[in-house]
Parts: sequence; C-alpha cells; structure tokens
Amino acid sequence: MNGGKWYPGAVFLCLIVVFTLQACMPLTVARTGVTGTMAATDRRTMGAQIDDRVISFKGEAVADAIVGEQGHVNVACFNRLVLITGEVPDEQMRKRVESELAQIPDVRRVVNELVVDMPSGLNARSADSLITAQVTARFVNTEGLYSNSRKTVTERGTVYLMGLLTEREGHIAAKAASVVPGVQRVVKVFEYISEKELERSRALFSGRNTPVSRNHYQDDEEYR
Repeated sequence: MNGGKWYPGAVFLCLIVVFTLQACMPLTVARTGVTGTMAATDRRTMGAQIDDRVISFKGEAVADAIVGEQGHVNVACFNRLVLITGEVPDEQMRKRVESELAQIPDVRRVVNELVVDMPSGLNARSADSLITAQVTARFVNTEGLYSNSRKTVTERGTVYLMGLLTEREGHIAAKAASVVPGVQRVVKVFEYISEKELERSRALFSGRNTPVSRNHYQDDEEYR
C-alpha cells in the first residue's frame, strides 16, 4: 500500500498541482547502488529512515483495518511526514483514516490526498507503477538531482513527490516528472531546505546531520 491540516511551526510543505502535461521522451533505466549506499546518501537521519519504515508498516495495517475491501489506500512516509492516497467510499472514512494515522507514534503530519470514489482497478494500478518506475529512472538521468532524498508515489496518473530538497531541486524534479508519458499532473509534497543547508549537510555527511527545513507553507504559482 502506498491530510492534513497545517499547523504553525510545522515543516515547510509545498503542495502544488501540475495540470495538462504532455511529452514523450525515451528513458534509460539505471540502478544506483546497494541498499547500504542508498541509506548513506539519504538526507534523513538514520533514525528517521527507520521510523519511516515503521510508520509505513503500521499505517498500512491501520488503513487496511479501517477500509478493508471497501477501498484502496496507499501510505507513504518520508522524514516522518505521511502521505495517504487512493480511494475510499465516503468522507467519514476518509477523515477516519487520516485521524488514526496521525496518532501513530513519531508521525509529524499527515497529508490526506484520499478521494471519495470507487477503488481503482488492476490496470490503473499497473499503469501507475510503470509511471513511478519511469519517473525514478528519469531522476537518475537528470542533472542537478542527487542522492536518495526523494520518494515518488503515483495514483491514477497523478505523481506525488516527497523529499528533502532545495527549491531549485524541487523545480527540476517536478519538471522531470511532468514530461513522463502518462503523467496527468504532479503534486509536490516537499520539505524545502536552503542551498546553504544542503552544502552544510554534504560537509557534515559523515555525522549524518539532517538539514532543517523552513517553517511555512508556500504555493508556487508557476505550477498552477
């Protein structure tokens, strides 16, 4: 299985929708190293990486218990920020899933992108998985995007991008994702860090320091 109200003092969250996207370009799939290397290049602390796995596992179990066969819910977590996508039968269930996931220990915030609709079919989910793979491959081959600092989720042709990035990197990532065939829109759910914080995190890489994201919400007009 792959929200939320904004609170003052919460991490910087950018939720932007990109409509009417089109393009066609061949992709080169590349592998980027073993699990240990991926963990080492992640901008999250090791503790956050472990928490994210635990939160995702618990979140999926909670969502399954609530929704069962009535819907389809994906739970994704990055740096203790939870994104829920998919379909549920009614607004009451939509709110309940969000509320109960928010109570999982160490969850900082829930972004609720669930829609009230019939569950998507196997063909739609397979197409979404292919889009996710293609977006990931494009990131590997896009100049200016580094490290294992992002997570990509696709739901009904909508690509959700999570991660700890600078605004420059976020712009590059959204552009790269938007030209992948089949993508209908791109939603950025990033925590933004400054370029100085990025350089500092690289310099202190061996100490596993995580950059501090800014504490306000911003909607980028360019992607409307």
